[in-house]
Amino acid sequence: MALNPQYEAIGKGFVQQYYAVFDDPTQRGNLVNLYGAENSFMTFEGTQLQGAAKIMEKLNSLQFQKINRIITGVDSQPMFDGGILINVLGRLQTDEDMPHAYVQTFVLKPIEGSFFLQHDIFRLVLHDTI
Repeated sequence: MALNPQYEAIGKGFVQQYYAVFDDPTQRGNLVNLYGAENSFMTFEGTQLQGAAKIMEKLNSLQFQKINRIITGVDSQPMFDGGILINVLGRLQTDEDMPHAYVQTFVLKPIEGSFFLQHDIFRLVLHDTI
């Protein structure tokens, strides 16, 4: 499979779509359509989950209702199998918490003329040291 020449536009469009759905608590459940039933992985703040059901269980357990998000960078790379690697850098504030920087990495894999979200890694950029 060849490199996808539209990787930058697809990456930016995916990020806009993903966060529009994620940031609306009434729509967040629709993210299930982006993940594979068994062949998607998410690492959320160090906890690894596999499969759409487990991923959505985690996302639906998040208690915050209000999100203020600023995206400061989206970097995308084409993958040799036709997939797209996306890295997002931003600032996130939930409810009345302090804003924090975050990084999120996605891997989109091609499937039947579209993509599914095979890998999703989210981490707040906190530098707590002991």
